[in-house]
Amino acid sequence: MIGRLNHVAIAVPDLAAAAAQYRDTLGADVGPAQDEPDHGVTVVFITLPNTKIELLTPLGTNSPITAFLEKNPSGGIHHLCYEVTDILAARDHLRGLGARVLGSGEPKIGAHGKPVLFLHPKDFTGTLLELEQA
Repeated sequence: MIGRLNHVAIAVPDLAAAAAQYRDTLGADVGPAQDEPDHGVTVVFITLPNTKIELLTPLGTNSPITAFLEKNPSGGIHHLCYEVTDILAARDHLRGLGARVLGSGEPKIGAHGKPVLFLHPKDFTGTLLELEQA
């Protein structure tokens, strides 16, 4: 069901500093910052030959990333994103197996302009998973 790893998301307290570190220290291809108000984050994507890194920081006071950074003030890996060919079929299959889909269960449009869903970390060895329709 799951396809390739689309990205690894890292929550950071200072987006500009983290982007500069990837660009200047590691020589990475760092994209522009983009606000994602529906998800309460500002993101920067770093393009690698085989996947992407998503740096994310809170956008606004109600961001879900705020609580994560309160527990992890230096930042850290927030979630993994896997591609699926049919997000609704994947959701229904996973629900049928007892996995919990976060939020309303209906896909939202993610940072790549494609439908996404998040799966509860307690159902996946403590890791928050994002599914993105390829």
